[in-house]
This record gives sequence, C-alpha cells and structure tokens, in this order.
Amino acid sequence: MARSRVSRAWRWVRIGSALALLAGIALPADVHAQQTQAGATAIDPALAEIIAGPHRAEKDRARDIYRHPGETLTFFGLKPDMTVVEIWPGGGWYTDIIAPYVKGKGRYYAAGRNRDAKDERIQKSIASYDEKLAAKPELFGEVIVTELSQSKGDIAPAGSVDLVLTFRNIHNWMKFGFEKAIFAAMFKALKPGGALGVVEHRADPQEFPDPQALSGYVQVEQVKQMALQVGFEFVVASEVNANPKDGRKHPKGVWTLPPSLRLGDEDKEKYLAIGESDRMTLLFRRP
Repeated sequence: MARSRVSRAWRWVRIGSALALLAGIALPADVHAQQTQAGATAIDPALAEIIAGPHRAEKDRARDIYRHPGETLTFFGLKPDMTVVEIWPGGGWYTDIIAPYVKGKGRYYAAGRNRDAKDERIQKSIASYDEKLAAKPELFGEVIVTELSQSKGDIAPAGSVDLVLTFRNIHNWMKFGFEKAIFAAMFKALKPGGALGVVEHRADPQEFPDPQALSGYVQVEQVKQMALQVGFEFVVASEVNANPKDGRKHPKGVWTLPPSLRLGDEDKEKYLAIGESDRMTLLFRRP
C-alpha cells in the first residue's frame, strides 16, 4: 500500500516536471535529485533518523502514516543548511522534525500566531509552544520565533529564506479573509528562487469553491490563485498526501476526521477507518 502510494505520488511529480519545463519554469535542482529510477523518494538518512527519534511523542508518530513527513519534506527540497520558515507551527508537530534537522547548519523560524491576540485559545497555544521549546534546548535552542498575522508580516528578514512551509493553515486564513496578506508575507521573506511548500485539505474540484473554506477543505485552484496573485510561480504537485477514502462530506467538516474526531464516539470507527483528510501538496517558487 505504502509503495503504491509513493509510486503514484512521484508519477505526478514527473508529469508536473514535464509540464513545468514545457512552460519554461526552471525547477529547483533538489526536485530533480529526489526522483530516482525506481520512482521512490530518496529520503536523507539523517532526516529519517530524526523522524524515528524518541523525542517525538508516540501520538505524533502515529500520524506519520497520514502525513508522510519524510516524503513531504524531501519533495519540498528541504536540506539541513537551509533557512526555513514554518508558518503557524501549532503544537510543533513539524517543529520536532525540521528544527533538529537544520540545527547547527541552517536556520529555523517558527512564524507563530499574533502574541497580542485577545483569543484565549491562541494565547494558550502560544504558551504551550513556548514551553515545548524551553523544555528541550538541545533540540530547539536555535529556533527563532516570529509572528504572523494580518498586521504582522515580518516573519524573517526580507529575501533571506530558502524555504517557507505551511501545513493545513490556509483554510484558517480564508475564514477571516487575510490570506492575501499571509501569502505576501511569505513571498517577501523568500530569496529569489526560494520555494513555498503547501499542504492543505483538498476540496472536491466538482464542488462550488467556498471563499471562506468553512468546512476546512480548499480547492487546489483557489490556492494556486492566492500564490500567483502575489507573484509566485507554480512548480509541481505531489499526491503523496492524497487519501482517496476521504469523501469530504462530513457533519463537522474536516474536523470530523482524526485527529480531531469532533463527533466524539459517534461513528468513531468509521472515521478512524477513513483516516486523516485528503490533502494537496503543492510546490511554488519565487521568481
């Protein structure tokens, strides 16, 4: 099952690469380097070791079968000497992987929520993340925490970043209508030729696009337009985080599925059998 999923993902990479070349878009060298004759993803052993490391909570490692961190980060071209910004890292699921990987060679910015926010949930999330970083200075001592909101867009020095990553955040920006400001901030931080990696819950392309993405699902074309409007170029897509079991029509939107399981025990086994949401995985670059 895993082998067929990876093979299917890289078939899409090769198709996307060909289309990009026909369109005159120069793909990052890393994308080419990650394609092997076998069609599998060549994951850096150092990255694989961190993903398997004991510092990650068991509940977080249980999500790997849905989120494919090694394949996803390799697809985005992550290297240990890069300057990387992760947007709204939440509880630090990817912080546990990226921060130790670039420690000592690269730089990791965690562009978190607005620290002036009045929402108690946001404040609780910020405090929890700060505590996480402070608890393991050997892993997170070099993490640079910045802020990102509609009014705060300096997530890193302008033009200094190799790679910006956002995982399942865009629907939150759309709900409040400041997605353009966030995409502009990501563009501003990147070097020319720098990359933006996006993972987001994928809406049914046959459905009418919801400008607020209230179900949590977003149309691929919506994301592409957000990126193109601020100057990004689309490079390639991967199906590495696809889930064909996800029919998307759930009572509580994407939060019906694990890990949220917002319905509690109601139809719990049904939603556990589906797994996490169907997701787009898109790579953009700043010209």
